[in-house]
Amino acid sequence: MEATPLSTSPTTQETCNCESVCFVGSEATLPADVALDCQVEKIYYGDFLAVRDSYVPIHKNQITGFIGPSGCGKSTVLKSINRMNDLIRGFRFEGKVHFHGMDIYDKSVDPVSVRRNIGMVFQQPNPFALSIYENVAFGLRLNRFKGDMDEQVEKALRGAAIWDEVKNKLKNNGLSLSGGQQQRLCIARAIATEPRVLLMDEPCSALDPIATRQIEELMIQLKEKYTVAIVTHNMQQAVRVADQTAFFAVDISSGGRTGYLVEMAPTKELFENPQQKLTKEYLHGDFS
Repeated sequence: MEATPLSTSPTTQETCNCESVCFVGSEATLPADVALDCQVEKIYYGDFLAVRDSYVPIHKNQITGFIGPSGCGKSTVLKSINRMNDLIRGFRFEGKVHFHGMDIYDKSVDPVSVRRNIGMVFQQPNPFALSIYENVAFGLRLNRFKGDMDEQVEKALRGAAIWDEVKNKLKNNGLSLSGGQQQRLCIARAIATEPRVLLMDEPCSALDPIATRQIEELMIQLKEKYTVAIVTHNMQQAVRVADQTAFFAVDISSGGRTGYLVEMAPTKELFENPQQKLTKEYLHGDFS
């Protein structure tokens, strides 16, 4: 199943029409190891400046972790990467997000097609009140998938490392699963349409330690096929799973609370030899 080209039409396209807005064959505009180039100048909600000056390249087939104190803009930046924030009244983005040669914020780009190619998993597991099978098939039906539905659902459940646990109860309600299983079901739903990038907003914050470890192991497996970006409040989790880590902080100098990127580096380098004083203080626990 091929990723859908970015388009001006909300309908799914079977093939790329190179006269329309698409990203097929245009990857040379980004460095070879970068899947997505997020250049945030400013993000507003109404008159509130939520984030400024954050340049975050997302590397191919790696996990990029976003860390920082509450209110620093981690989730705001993550949700901007697939235009999920467009659904919030007053949201305004200044900058560019380059993905396969296109700026996804170009007026000609359909945000729905962006989300088909850049999937998302949320903080709280949110399966639909449908069967396990229909939870995974939901996005496929929405995108008018014409292949073997049973095969694609099984493939997604295997990819989310939950097939063996649910293969004999696919007709059961997805809400009947445990919290960790529900989150893996949501991951299966996200990867069923085979996006190129997978965003995860604190996917383990509502889970117990055993389920958390299962999701972490799954993330490491997923990066073999997908490019992954994850927001986490758990610095140890960033160390365990992230290849690159971006540290965000909050600017309160003008009386507001504006998040911004302080430092980004390979995870081992950032944790063992941070270059910025603020990063050192955060990693040492001087503030949280």
